[in-house]
Amino acid sequence: MTKRITIIDFVENYTHKYAPKTYLREKVGNTWVETSFEQTRHEAYRIGAGLMELGLKKGERVALLSEARNMWVFGELGILYAGGVNVPLSQKLEPIDLKFRIQHSDARYVMVSENQLAKIREIIADCPLVEKVIVFDKNVELQDGEMFIGEIEAMGDKFLSEHEADFVARYQSIGPDDYANISYTSGTTADPKGILLTHRNYTANVEQAHSVIGVPEDSVMLIILPMDHCFAHVAGFYFMMSAGGSIATVPVGKTALASLRNIPMAIQETKPHVMLSVPALSRNFKKNIEAGIKKKGAKVEALYNYALNLNIGYYKEYWNQGGISQLWKRPLMALFDKLIFKAVRQGLGGRMMFFVGGGALLDIELQRYYNAIGIPVFQGYGLSEATPIICANSAGHAIFGSSGRIVSPMECKICDADGKEVPTRTRGEIVIKGENVMAGYWKNPKATEETIVDGWLHTGDMGYVDDRHPGYLWVVGRFKSLLISADGEKYSPEGFEDGLTDYSKYVDNTILHNSQSPYTIALIVPNKDNLKEFVRAKGMDPATKEGKQAMLQKIQDEVNTYKKGGIHYGLFPERWLPAALVICDEPWTEQNRLVNSTMKVVRGKVEKYFEDRINYAYTEEGKNLFNEKNIKALD
Repeated sequence: MTKRITIIDFVENYTHKYAPKTYLREKVGNTWVETSFEQTRHEAYRIGAGLMELGLKKGERVALLSEARNMWVFGELGILYAGGVNVPLSQKLEPIDLKFRIQHSDARYVMVSENQLAKIREIIADCPLVEKVIVFDKNVELQDGEMFIGEIEAMGDKFLSEHEADFVARYQSIGPDDYANISYTSGTTADPKGILLTHRNYTANVEQAHSVIGVPEDSVMLIILPMDHCFAHVAGFYFMMSAGGSIATVPVGKTALASLRNIPMAIQETKPHVMLSVPALSRNFKKNIEAGIKKKGAKVEALYNYALNLNIGYYKEYWNQGGISQLWKRPLMALFDKLIFKAVRQGLGGRMMFFVGGGALLDIELQRYYNAIGIPVFQGYGLSEATPIICANSAGHAIFGSSGRIVSPMECKICDADGKEVPTRTRGEIVIKGENVMAGYWKNPKATEETIVDGWLHTGDMGYVDDRHPGYLWVVGRFKSLLISADGEKYSPEGFEDGLTDYSKYVDNTILHNSQSPYTIALIVPNKDNLKEFVRAKGMDPATKEGKQAMLQKIQDEVNTYKKGGIHYGLFPERWLPAALVICDEPWTEQNRLVNSTMKVVRGKVEKYFEDRINYAYTEEGKNLFNEKNIKALD
């Protein structure tokens, strides 16, 4: 049986094993500075000891809000060495969302970068448990209650020189079941869930990841996702440490957009062997490649398209590539690779072996495309509650369209709505059991009990297994009601759906829909009687177009109460609010099978029933509130 090691054991092992090798690469000014495994451990010691000197006790929480950079790594490791619990926070969060997480986690300290500091200052007065804000960057003027990370490091140096034994005793006292992170990702609006991940959750998942994917020692990974993102955190930071590889981070710009613009430069200068990606990034890279080809003229573009289609036809779905009938293509493919695709790969640094795709589902055509140009994107699947990796495709072991081989050791089964296991090739909820399953939700035993049943984690995602490809998992969508944005971020819609229906007498039912789409839409069953009464009170005839437009505007006004300035502002993140409304022309009932016998809305059936209207809402015409289909629905 594998020893149940902590992150501290893990870091001690690999930073000694690979001590002189480069682990971190960060651009300072115009120079990429390399930090060794040994130096990384030393910085973790300094910050960990400094936090102990500051007063951090074992099990206390420290929130961390920063872009991906060396100090993110040092900060997390320092927190963990001091026996603390890191609360990683997303840069995308607004101050009101940060406030909830900092308050709910009972964070005693906050670590923050210069670019994120203004958000913390806006809310710090409402976070009385926070004793100090620790700022990563020197070129800011500190306010009361703030200090530089350099002061923590200096305190750590002094503590280590005088009380080294106490520091060692602290980190040696940490056990596998002690909490390492509280990761706030999806959850209901009024009560976002804090996912409790233990030291063993992390080390187990890294071990499991090695069962399905690997990279050569000394490989370079460019981190282009935020490090609070569980995927980047484990598949990047910890996985590369265990593989003896290094991670480079994109130089931080003054704004999020400026940082994004630094990605091409970082790729060219670090020449990574592997990157983590989400579908939105993969699509952008493809778009840039094709734009570059188009600039070379019609003849080059035609040759490129011919070569691309030739390769796609040869490689198929990866596992079934080639064959005797395809042998004639190989000399041409080799020629086109030298003439065209080698130059394309140079645009991504020239050393890229593959992407690992996570977050949302990656369409099969995009996988075929990248494989054809010689840089396959290997789709994986996971979620934060599983720390996060559940399965992944890899070189020599890929089936395009699948989510890859299930990690080992871990149990996985597919269940129906009653929790009963279903046969192979039958869709149901993906349910797993293993050491990577979270400890539960912070301060939320009810949600924990609903999600983990007899040790089995119910993922809320729908998939199936196929006995023709043993060990592989196909993820096909949501089993539960999670919204999934184009970049793979997930959020639970119930808070808005229940809130709007309960609050508004003009709305009988609501479902939010976003399945890797550019924006969220709302399907709404209107209360026509109340809307007609409202319109008549304004002196209008509800049967006229003007009256119906007034009804539609009233529904929109109800939705807008969740926007800034509205009475429900802050109860639901604005980025997930609907940008388009679909007014349904009939109620959801047992008769049309859109609600079940307990009067619960069957989300999948509603989405299928109104599929045409959903597709229409993603057109320019359909996005217009006053479109003809919405007006007709009020007849």
